Amino acid sequence: MKYSDKILNTPSSFTRNILKVAGAEDVISFAGGLPNPISFPIDALQETINNAIEVHGPKLFQYSTTEGYLPLRQYIADKYNNNFGLSIEPEDILITSGSQQALEMISQVLVNKGEGIVVEEPGYLGALQAFYLTEPTFYPVQLTEEGLDVHKLAETLKTNPSIKFIYVVPNFQNPTGITYTAENREAIYEVVKKYDIVLIEDDPYGDLRWNGEKLPYIGAGRLENSVLLGSFSKIVTPGFRIGYMITKNKELMDHVNTAKQATDLHTNIFSQIVIYEYLANNDLVTHISKITDLYQAQASAMLQAMEKYFPPTVTFTKPDGGMFIWVTLEEGISALELFHKAMEVKVAFVPGDPFYTNKSNVNTLRLNYTNSSPEVIEEGIQRLGKILYDVTAKVLV
Repeated sequence: MKYSDKILNTPSSFTRNILKVAGAEDVISFAGGLPNPISFPIDALQETINNAIEVHGPKLFQYSTTEGYLPLRQYIADKYNNNFGLSIEPEDILITSGSQQALEMISQVLVNKGEGIVVEEPGYLGALQAFYLTEPTFYPVQLTEEGLDVHKLAETLKTNPSIKFIYVVPNFQNPTGITYTAENREAIYEVVKKYDIVLIEDDPYGDLRWNGEKLPYIGAGRLENSVLLGSFSKIVTPGFRIGYMITKNKELMDHVNTAKQATDLHTNIFSQIVIYEYLANNDLVTHISKITDLYQAQASAMLQAMEKYFPPTVTFTKPDGGMFIWVTLEEGISALELFHKAMEVKVAFVPGDPFYTNKSNVNTLRLNYTNSSPEVIEEGIQRLGKILYDVTAKVLV
């Protein structure tokens, strides 16, 4: 059988494939970007589901509108208007099956084969996978500790007129865990405002901050072609797959709306109504505070263990929130080869390769801390540290 070039050129999810082999009970997995199940408000959700069935009845199980449940869209608009001083209306919001669906639809709407997309290097592998389906040309721009390399961004946009959009994760970026500084965000805005291109800010982790102050977005409320993506996966439940796209560009929204109609008609209405009823009738601020306290303790446990057990030549980011730590090994060490050695001692992580569009056998890797207890984290990092010392010693010989 013959298949399309676009599917043959789209890599399968590296993380999903790793999770298959890392799912055994005796494997310590730092591979997935999974919220901790103990953070799921199961009792409150069960009560909400029962009440929703009583109140809404058949409406929970019927087809619905493509745009999404209006009270939920109003809730999202109020959140951003109150917290960030934006002027979002419900018609500026489309409820999606996770922000992943929004990424795929936006790229289908904007990009023809061979046209350009600017992505972070390293960048979120789920986004890269979604974009591959449009057969684009990727223009990676390196991340620094402050955020996107602005000079490289300006040069890239100036010399490549086929670029259609820029995709960034400015808060607790996946995979590095870094947060763009206020200065970096302003510098990016000054560059992007000169061009007729879309800026997509994906913010699934923004609520998971335990240190520092919340920063303004780069383009939301300022750029005509701004798109903001959000999700309830990290703060309520990932299994419902409820995300959303926000843009005041009506023409773009209309086209994405059409793409969604062609994809799945509308997002699961049962999940939308239940999520809304939960949000409207529970203390979300306290719930998120419990999650950030949990993740801060887990991140601290991992960072302390890395300081204790990793060779001093290994460097790593120290996030103020989110779910990930990015590790850089000695030059010449392949994280992909290290992965196989780590699996021999029952420890899993994600090698850096799938986070790049044009590099392989890189010396970087991603660790997730949110789905393991501090005790398990220390044990896993200790095992990984022993391997790193062995590998580093061989490189230095």
